[in-house]
Amino acid sequence: MTHQLPVRVYYEDTDMGGIVYYANYLKYIERARSEMVEELGMNQIAMRDAGIVFVVTRVVADYVSPARLDDRLTVVTTHHAQSPVRWVFDQEVRRGDDLLFRAEVTAVCMTLDGKPTRLPQALRGQVSAKR
Repeated sequence: MTHQLPVRVYYEDTDMGGIVYYANYLKYIERARSEMVEELGMNQIAMRDAGIVFVVTRVVADYVSPARLDDRLTVVTTHHAQSPVRWVFDQEVRRGDDLLFRAEVTAVCMTLDGKPTRLPQALRGQVSAKR
């Protein structure tokens, strides 16, 4: 599954140089993952109430080219299960065909007391193993 989230760059997203502040790319990709999880039919509040949460454990990011005020961007997310507990997301931020940012994000499924647990059954069928 590939998920796409449109993002518009607002003034508040930029730094003194007029480009998107580096940490905001992490916010953009977080929003995209949250929207994708919801589209997969998972309610993260209900999951938490059942004692399960997703925790990001690793981010590897490359800043390729800057985005600027009022740019229209797209966050493209693909994903795969790396293990019964670990979920990996490949994410890109693009302006049209131009790649601006890319990241590999690893999340694990944990209980509220911090112990690893399997991805929820409803999700396992929708998350393919890495090829």
